[in-house]
Amino acid sequence: MNILFDLDGTLTDSRPGIIACIQHALDRAGVPSPAEAELQKLIGPPLRDSFAALLASERDAPCVSAAIEAYRERFTAIGMFENAVYEGIPVALDELSRSGARLYVATSKPRVYAQRILDHFGLSGRFAAIFGSEIDGRLEDKSELIAHVLERTGIDAAATVMIGDREHDMLGATRNGVFPAGVLWVYGTDEELRGAGAKRLLSAPGEISRISFRDF
Repeated sequence: MNILFDLDGTLTDSRPGIIACIQHALDRAGVPSPAEAELQKLIGPPLRDSFAALLASERDAPCVSAAIEAYRERFTAIGMFENAVYEGIPVALDELSRSGARLYVATSKPRVYAQRILDHFGLSGRFAAIFGSEIDGRLEDKSELIAHVLERTGIDAAATVMIGDREHDMLGATRNGVFPAGVLWVYGTDEELRGAGAKRLLSAPGEISRISFRDF
């Protein structure tokens, strides 16, 4: 069995850093920041989509690109490490590995940042490979990213699970014939995940290691 993991909201709680970086970018743009509860909804989707919505602009608008640049300015200096691994994740990953599962990361976050975060928290060695988007925005879409993972690794979609906390993870999985499993320990909701096609919901990291082919 192969398991693809989202990063933000699934393996790590990146909320403090992401929200602070969004606020920083909006401040640079001279735009009032919504309440933190609203910003929290933007954790997970591609950054360009989030800023396009916040700035009421097209994805390729200059103001969106400027906001992303300001966001990354703070993120690379401070924000990426304003983060914490969810309790139980390292144990769950180790149990899956012992069971013979091959583990991968598939995140919309730029791969270069995902690698640094996973290295920082001592998690990168638990994964066969780490996949993410490119700085220029390529592979931000989860469907395209998962298709890329399947092509690059040669793993069988029918023997693969995608574990994530947002609808983008579930939609990307189903569009590629991958089993979609949603997590509920932070941002995802039963309604959002099931509405996007989740076939199994996990309430705590300890439940990850119980996934088996019986779920397919």
